[in-house]
Amino acid sequence: MANVVRSRIIKIGNSHGIRIPKLLLEQAHLGDEVELELGQDVITIRPVQGARYGWSEAFQTMAERGDDALLDADMPLVNEWDGDEWEW
Repeated sequence: MANVVRSRIIKIGNSHGIRIPKLLLEQAHLGDEVELELGQDVITIRPVQGARYGWSEAFQTMAERGDDALLDADMPLVNEWDGDEWEW
């Protein structure tokens, strides 16, 4: 580990908290919201990733494999309005 800093756990209301130095927050690219993961004797703190994080790469991989075809492309039209172009 390149950066090791000792800190105290402090009481904040009914919870507890840790003060993290600004330099460590900046280097870890942590913002206002983080994810905490509990491991064996370890708590990992990481930035929150967006709901669609990694989708672009996953779709690219699907396209390269040819696994991006429409699943319902051969289904018949159920209603006559399905065949008309919609205007919004």
